[in-house]
Amino acid sequence: MADMLLSYFREKQKYTQKEKVYPTQCPFCSVQCKMQLVEQTSVTRKSYRTVGLMNPTSKGRLCIKGLNAHQHTFHTDRITHPLLKKDGEFVEVSWDVALEYIAKNIHDIQNEHGKNAMSVYGSASITNEEAYLMGKFARVALQTKYIDYNGRLCMSAAASAGAQTFGMDRGLTNRLEEVMYAECIILAGTNIAECQPTIMPYFEQAKENGAFIIAIDPRETATTKLADLHLKLKPGTDAALANGLLKIIIDEKLMDESFIENRSNGYAEVARHLEDLSLDEISEKTGIVRKDLYRAAVTFAKKATGMILTARGVEQQTDGSLAVRNFLNILIATGKIGKQGCGYGAITGQSNGQGAREHGQKADQLPGYRSIENDEHRTYIADVWGVEEPDLPRKGVSAFEMIQKMDQGEIKGLFLLCSNPIVSNPNARFVKKALKKIDFLVAVDLFMSETAKLADVILPTTSYLEDEGTMTNLEGRVTLREAAKSAPGEARHDWQIICDVAKALGKEQFFSYSCAEEIFNELRLASKGGIADYSGITYNRLRGNEGILWPCPSEEHPGTGRLFEESFAHADGKALMVVVPNEPMIVKEKPCAEYPLYLTTGRVMAHYLTGVQTRKSSSLAARHFESFMEIHPETAKQMNITDQTLVRISSRRGSIVVRSKWTATIRKDTVFVPFHWDESQNVNRLVEDKLDPTCRMPGFKVSAVQVETLDS
Repeated sequence: MADMLLSYFREKQKYTQKEKVYPTQCPFCSVQCKMQLVEQTSVTRKSYRTVGLMNPTSKGRLCIKGLNAHQHTFHTDRITHPLLKKDGEFVEVSWDVALEYIAKNIHDIQNEHGKNAMSVYGSASITNEEAYLMGKFARVALQTKYIDYNGRLCMSAAASAGAQTFGMDRGLTNRLEEVMYAECIILAGTNIAECQPTIMPYFEQAKENGAFIIAIDPRETATTKLADLHLKLKPGTDAALANGLLKIIIDEKLMDESFIENRSNGYAEVARHLEDLSLDEISEKTGIVRKDLYRAAVTFAKKATGMILTARGVEQQTDGSLAVRNFLNILIATGKIGKQGCGYGAITGQSNGQGAREHGQKADQLPGYRSIENDEHRTYIADVWGVEEPDLPRKGVSAFEMIQKMDQGEIKGLFLLCSNPIVSNPNARFVKKALKKIDFLVAVDLFMSETAKLADVILPTTSYLEDEGTMTNLEGRVTLREAAKSAPGEARHDWQIICDVAKALGKEQFFSYSCAEEIFNELRLASKGGIADYSGITYNRLRGNEGILWPCPSEEHPGTGRLFEESFAHADGKALMVVVPNEPMIVKEKPCAEYPLYLTTGRVMAHYLTGVQTRKSSSLAARHFESFMEIHPETAKQMNITDQTLVRISSRRGSIVVRSKWTATIRKDTVFVPFHWDESQNVNRLVEDKLDPTCRMPGFKVSAVQVETLDS
């Protein structure tokens, strides 16, 4: 009997579970959904489930990526010890050995070639504290002007457009909840349903409330299915399309003349420019018939409230900054900004795409959205940092231009944090060649990314479950993600790694932080009085709040839900309209006899950026384990391409091999390939490396290609 009881209790113990809860927020897109990971442990196994937590932005919703985010955190391929390359192979070493090796190589490079021979390449997926430290590390520890980050490839066009038009850049000019009150919404180059699915209900609710939704996209997507009008334009013609809409609004006298007169500059020049444009030519150029142009323009202008939201489809072009400014021209001309249900939204891509561009990672920027070329700004930040203003470097160049300088031999070393430029940049083969030329590369990452494989040293960092700090979502809402799990092995937080390297370089006095909150308090001071003012935000306030929207200039201030109610951020308080040509200054590729199709790129719901994290998730990888090419069936038949077969796509830069996917939802002159894969499936191998002259954004969305079956 005793043996039977003992056997019973042992069997029962196997199924008795202990539960541990990790509160956190999703590491992927800019919505930054709050959630908790529940770990259940029994004698025989561990299991995990993810639960959404109520918050003002996503209301407790999660998408497939958030539900499975933990899978990469627990993956056996995690780097958990410093790795040093010896005889072409990585070997584990101590932190002391790794840091000493890094310091020696950096000193050798800078002593021989000058301070600017070292460069820093950051990320828009790190915390605000770490983004702030990256900028300080480059300017104080390395004293180099060469710093930029992967957000240059994501948000730079919208950021520059907002800054030039309004005097400041915040992802949304009002809270997401106001989408529900917009009577007309233009979604330009954004596929929210797949890229930020947890905010899609706002747009569905707006439609239920009677909103007229206009989608601008060369593809039919889950987002365009919601639209009342889909403008299926030729890739790369967004600026001309906006000109057509604005011309109709002015010709039909549907402007808000009072708003234009009292709150804007530049209207007269824009109106004169539009007089000389032909709607027939715009229709032919964009592929949108006149009646649809009229329907879109008149509907948006006549509705009492309206919003325009843009994303990478408009922005990732060599005239992306001007194209966004032209959509902002429409908002200003119709007076739909600064009041409920009216405003602009740049749908930020990366998890901290907003915060990471505010505090110093950009080549020309200091914390608080200050300018590194402004002497008053430089003096203020120098005082905060305890350095002399003349010792701060001046502005550097954009991310891709840094890579060009590596190829030219001007930059000899790179400190790379949580980014994968070999996959994410245009003309990817060139990028790999350039990175192989430099003398020294330090990579900080969770995994052995395609770029990390080239490194001399890899330093192990922590994941979203393990690292504490603030993030700023697409609304401009600052949230606190507290550490929930201990770091694996010898992995350290990004902020600790930056401080450790600075200490090894002899700059410990400027980087002697004990916790992330201490860094944030310095960031608050550094941002005080700047455009992106975080000075009134504290960890305690964030713990008792569900996020605070900046600017927040004092601890008594509630945060700013809606911008530009009374004035814009320019010195005269007015927004600035600008003339936008139909043809960009930097000529885009067009189809020709040899390369007869447009290529455009984008995301799929199950993956994120270059796929370094999501391809480590079995649940996500199973949904899309390889890349593919969408092609219209009629186009495919003309080229003898069958469905679900391997094809070679070639441009003037190179070729890749992917699987064909027939779909009648894409234009007949266009193919689409997602960008989450590496090597032979890396679509950025095909993209040319011309840059927007204003924001230095590459033109990812428009390339000319040919397609052939693999055996041809």
